[in-house]
Amino acid sequence: MLRQLQELGSHAVDIYDFLLAGADPRIQKYPLMQNPIAMSAILLCYLFFVMYLGPRMMANRKPFQLKEAMIVYNFSLVALSILIVYEFLMSGWTSTYTWRCDPVDTSDSPEALRMVRVAWLFWFSKIIELMDTLFFVLRKKDGQVTFLHIFHHSFMPWTWWWGIVYAPGGMGSFHAMVNSSVHIIMYFYYGLAAAGPRFQKFLWWKKYMTAIQLTQFVLVSLHATQYYFMDSCDYQFPMILHLIWMYGTFFFVLFSNFWIQAYVKGKRLPKQDVKQSMNGTAVHANGKHHENGISGSNRQENGSSHKMKKA
Repeated sequence: MLRQLQELGSHAVDIYDFLLAGADPRIQKYPLMQNPIAMSAILLCYLFFVMYLGPRMMANRKPFQLKEAMIVYNFSLVALSILIVYEFLMSGWTSTYTWRCDPVDTSDSPEALRMVRVAWLFWFSKIIELMDTLFFVLRKKDGQVTFLHIFHHSFMPWTWWWGIVYAPGGMGSFHAMVNSSVHIIMYFYYGLAAAGPRFQKFLWWKKYMTAIQLTQFVLVSLHATQYYFMDSCDYQFPMILHLIWMYGTFFFVLFSNFWIQAYVKGKRLPKQDVKQSMNGTAVHANGKHHENGISGSNRQENGSSHKMKKA
């Protein structure tokens, strides 16, 4: 038995070494990129806090308001997302990329190194966005800490770590650029919503947010699908494209279900809107049901029980 365990451990080490042997040496100088241990530890701590420790700490406490912190946090992510999109565009997408089959530039040219840098920055932004869930827990918005939310926030940074370790750039980075573009809009909305009731009149477009997210998944999947219809493509890591395609399709299904539950069946609408829906009138009114802002006619600051998913 002991010998079998030793052999199993030896095989596991061999697999681990094999996986890291293919890492792009240019990315390894960036923080948390030397091996997956630190990154995995961060995500495990995140899961432990949001699923166990945090709810128990807050069980007998009043929810924190955190209004000012949330405003700063959301608008800071708007600025960061703008920077990431700009850097992706300047690193190849508006210069040398064809928007079809674009292999990873493995050289040490300034443009290639710029792409490596923004690929890391995008990944690190996913670590920062773990704060989304921490705000929910500290504000006791337990209904917003859903399976979809937790799965997305933990799965995305873990898989993208491996993605940029092997392929920092190329056609696989289209997904990251589109995701950051969507986050500019989303976190701008959340920043306004966190600012309080006086900004309600500027939030009429909330009901289009899920549609924007669904469009994101369609674009990502369609871009990856090109690979399967090309006679030849020099992109070095087709497995990444397979995963991106599955990611886009999987989350399109999950967010479509959210759209149906929230807007068609009205299960997440304010009570007055649900009654209107049952009477055959409007299902929703100007998107007044949203997180981090005002809820229906109650005008509650800093969030409500009505959810809008982030992607």
